[in-house]
Amino acid sequence: MAAAGAEAAVVAEEEEEKRLPEGDPESGGDSEDEGDSDSSGDGEDEEKENEAEIQRLEEQLSINAFDYNCHLDLIKLLRQEGELVKLRRARQKMSELFPLTEEIWLDWLKDEIKMASESSEREKVYELFERAVKDYICPEIWLEYAQYSIGGIGQEGGIERVRSIFERALTAVGLHVTKGTALWEAYREFENAILETAQPAPGSIPSPEQQQMLCSQLEKIHTLFRRQLGIPLLDMETSYAEYEEWSEDPIPETTIKNYKKALQQLEKCKPYEEALLGAETPKLAEYQAYIDFEMKAGDPARIQLIYERALAENCLVPDLWARYNQYLDRQLKVKELVLSAHDRAVRNCPWTVGLWIRYLLAMERHRVDHSIISEMFEKALNAGFIQATDYVEIWQAYLDYLRRRVDFTQDSSKELEELRSAFARAVEYLKQEVEERFSESGDPSCTIMQNWARIEARLCNNMQKARELWDNIMTRGNAKYANMWLEYYNLERAHGDTQHCRKALHRAVQCTSDYPEHVCEVLLTLERIEGTLEDWDAAVQKTENRLARVNEQRAKAAEKEAALAKLEEEKAEQRKQARAEKKASKKAKKARTGDKRKADDDDEGEWGQEEEEQPSKRHKGDGLLEEDMEVEMGLFGRSGPEKPDRPANQKEKATTSRKDIPKVFHDSSKDNVTVFVSNLSYNMAEPEVKLKELFESCGEVAEIRPVFSNKGTFRGYCYVEFKEEKSALQALGLDRQAVEGRPMFVSPCVDKNKHPDFKVFRYSTTLEKHKLFISGLPFSCTKEELEDVCKAHGNVKDIRLVTNRAGKPKGLAYVEYENEAQASQAVLKMDGLTVKEHVIKVMISNPPLRKLPDKAEAGRASQFAVPRQVYGARGKGRTQLSMVPRALQRQGNPVPKAENGMVQNSPAASSAPPEEPKKMSNADFAKMLLKNYFPAGIPSALVFSGSAMSTTLKS
Repeated sequence: MAAAGAEAAVVAEEEEEKRLPEGDPESGGDSEDEGDSDSSGDGEDEEKENEAEIQRLEEQLSINAFDYNCHLDLIKLLRQEGELVKLRRARQKMSELFPLTEEIWLDWLKDEIKMASESSEREKVYELFERAVKDYICPEIWLEYAQYSIGGIGQEGGIERVRSIFERALTAVGLHVTKGTALWEAYREFENAILETAQPAPGSIPSPEQQQMLCSQLEKIHTLFRRQLGIPLLDMETSYAEYEEWSEDPIPETTIKNYKKALQQLEKCKPYEEALLGAETPKLAEYQAYIDFEMKAGDPARIQLIYERALAENCLVPDLWARYNQYLDRQLKVKELVLSAHDRAVRNCPWTVGLWIRYLLAMERHRVDHSIISEMFEKALNAGFIQATDYVEIWQAYLDYLRRRVDFTQDSSKELEELRSAFARAVEYLKQEVEERFSESGDPSCTIMQNWARIEARLCNNMQKARELWDNIMTRGNAKYANMWLEYYNLERAHGDTQHCRKALHRAVQCTSDYPEHVCEVLLTLERIEGTLEDWDAAVQKTENRLARVNEQRAKAAEKEAALAKLEEEKAEQRKQARAEKKASKKAKKARTGDKRKADDDDEGEWGQEEEEQPSKRHKGDGLLEEDMEVEMGLFGRSGPEKPDRPANQKEKATTSRKDIPKVFHDSSKDNVTVFVSNLSYNMAEPEVKLKELFESCGEVAEIRPVFSNKGTFRGYCYVEFKEEKSALQALGLDRQAVEGRPMFVSPCVDKNKHPDFKVFRYSTTLEKHKLFISGLPFSCTKEELEDVCKAHGNVKDIRLVTNRAGKPKGLAYVEYENEAQASQAVLKMDGLTVKEHVIKVMISNPPLRKLPDKAEAGRASQFAVPRQVYGARGKGRTQLSMVPRALQRQGNPVPKAENGMVQNSPAASSAPPEEPKKMSNADFAKMLLKNYFPAGIPSALVFSGSAMSTTLKS
């Protein structure tokens, strides 16, 4: 309902923007009153649109309160409309969920300051400032806070309050190298203003009290100057010159010494500050280098400040929060500071379970009230973790905390009952809530129940409850694992009795399937030490029977595996033989094709003319381009059968035109300036012209070499050679660009013989917590439609619809968000959503690892693999059988196998080279053909002249 209302509101807004004003704008006939009424009408329309948008945003937040962008849009609209009450409530709700940025706080504070007139309202502004300075350490907010407090100087204790705020500000951000100077100067100006009011009237003599107050005020200003000059801040030289001019006395040597030392420290900090100034957001590497520098120096205040500066710009980086909190926990150990940092960490990165665990430990360490810790744990459960194991970890941390509260010297207590109740709730929560969401509990080994059983057995002496828990563990699919039975056995051994140990091991022998020998050995050891003869006999019989069944099962499995291996070997041998037969058939077909072409060209049809020698086959390793090999293979390759309606002269013309193209030898030294383009349409006309127009945007193109079959048809791929290497690198950016309705693949030109492991895949195959994988989409779903669905949950950086090689969608997509928080919220809200009557599945992108074959299997596969292009897209068809008689396909005498490259016991190896086979004329070939078909002699009815035979063969 809310989504439909939002879509309707957007459509109405677009229609309103497209609608033209009534009347002719050039006529000039409208009166001034009519113009005013039109403008007021436009204002009313805009106000209604804003009200509708405000209502839509409020409905959206009622559905998903963690929509950060929706909060921002609502606050912006309410501020524009002047809805102060709603605006204050919207800001309050957002501040409870998220730490607010510096800009949001300053806008809020300025609005509240304008409305605060009475003292009670000023106190509310003070409270708001206190909340603002806790989110992030921002010099601008502290400066605004101090300046606002100066306005209340007339109230009781106003001066001391201002000084207190300034001192806190200096403690927080006074060490800020680039922005700290402004606070020091504002503080001195305030004290100078107090000094001016304390001066006696001209010509009057100050009283002793006035004189004492003047001296005290002068000392305060001197102290501020000296403190500032001892801190490395930008523009220190100006502050030093100002102090020299202001002070009537010479500057003390101690101050000068501290000033020079601060200058030296500033010179060390300047490279890091300049790196931050020149870097682009988020500057994480630059901040980390700065942090390492300050850690070596060891000043806690400066370390804390640089961490806070880094977090202000990288508030969504969990590792940075974890390192900062670890430093505070181990070094500073100040309760308010530590707990504030932990609280801000989980508010910024609520999806990170490690931050919640550290927060619970910190609260326990600083003895926070139990009710507050329990409340924080409940918030953690609702934080929306992205993995099932995260819930197991947070539950385990909370259960550890509850266990440390229990005094186990007492038989029963409130804390113990709370612990048991929490364990039961944890087991039920993982089984119901977590398993329903992730299709797994996250705790397959039941570690929580195991810990519960250990506590009951060791600390509560309740072995009966421990046995019940272990019985429950075994019924959850763990009975087949030997380590689970041995864990239970060890617990019984330590806190139970021998009878239950024996019973557990007997069940283990019967149920274990992974390592039954280990369990049998433990049972026999138990009976050897403590059992009777009857127990020993029963154990031996049980273990022997079990191991016999196991060995029988393993033997059957081995036989089955051996049979499969033998079958694979037979198939491999068959493939090898088939490959050899196809190779021989291909050679015979080439020879017959050459004979036929020779006979066609022979006008006289003489049988005695010898046929020309066929050109030798060119291999890829001979230095020719791959397109040469493709043209050679095109006769038996992907080029389809001739179309019956195509004129013969047109076919011959296309073939001869491609044959006339001179073959270019491949220069491997140009691989760096060449890209390989594939998955193009076979029907592309003039691919050189089409691709040159496309790739000229990347740089000057030296040559485009499309690959054709020997029939002149385009094979769908080519090589594009550039003049410069940078042009080839830029061309890789055109990968998967649509060309004539198909995604074009662009990859580097790499020799696979030299680099067999080289693979090109532009997308990550590892876990990406900021990216979603969506399945079940309708094929008609467009990128824009999917973006409309996804952008409601965060800022979408990129959307990729997965297509096949023909460019048709597969119903899958990858959606990339700006950060992990938005992605995790999108999973919660979009999983199970219906899009065009299709229920989609949404999860964090984590592609499974591709299973690689063993080296031996890979070797066998490559040994017997037949290139697919040799036989076309669907393999060798029935119409492609060789027409050469089988008698002519008989292989000659087998060649003896060679060892170390030499043929053993072969007379040909030591004698003269073998004689070349005698060339056969057409008449000789015909005689051999008839002799093989009629070995007993040629029937008289088939004796005819050579010219008749020639005519028959031609037909």
